[in-house]
Amino acid sequence: MKTFTLVLLFSCILSGNSFAQETASEDPFVSLKQDLQLHWPKNRLIRFVFHGHSVPSGYGRAGEVHRYESYPMLFHRNLCEKYNYATIDLAITAIGGENAIRGEARFQEDVLALKPDVVFIDYSLNDRSFGLEKSATAWRSMIEQCQAANIPVVLLTPTPDSHEDILDSSTVLAQHAKQVRGLAKEYDVPLIDSYAAFGERVRDGVKIETYLSQPNHPNKAGNKIVAELIGRLFF
Repeated sequence: MKTFTLVLLFSCILSGNSFAQETASEDPFVSLKQDLQLHWPKNRLIRFVFHGHSVPSGYGRAGEVHRYESYPMLFHRNLCEKYNYATIDLAITAIGGENAIRGEARFQEDVLALKPDVVFIDYSLNDRSFGLEKSATAWRSMIEQCQAANIPVVLLTPTPDSHEDILDSSTVLAQHAKQVRGLAKEYDVPLIDSYAAFGERVRDGVKIETYLSQPNHPNKAGNKIVAELIGRLFF
């Protein structure tokens, strides 16, 4: 399958909350965006699947789940409002506490069996316990399974954990973010660089806690940032 690199680099301008975006010359979702604009009876069901851990699942503080404040659901709402003649399904196959190794083991049955139009992968927060090498093996397997099935896959760098300094490139989480960027480049697939987007806000003077419900889970404001980044792929 021919794929395209689509790396989104964002620098936040607080006064206008606008972003500079750099993309590849070719858009890998041209055909899908055309399908999203079709009216009945020519339209079809279009399915997005989000695979990962507690963050895309919607977990907030102390185990509370706020599903409709998760970035997949916020993205879904934005997409349905944009393409109001499309039938758009969203499946969240994420499981709280899971890592990429466990996510890869059920990928065929829980993700590819849904016949998605696009798959999103977000596991880095929980991959820290297993190290870069084992995590990369699992991510590569999931990416390659998508490509073998001719299904576009989008990789996400992690949302923040306030226990680690997001401006320190030597932290464990920063190294996992770097690895995800490398995998996106290696496989020439789209990347949503959430970690860089939050880092830019911190550089501009915003406290990271502004976007967190607890140290390792974003609140609605944090989820909104990720949802808006994803939306730029399809708007």
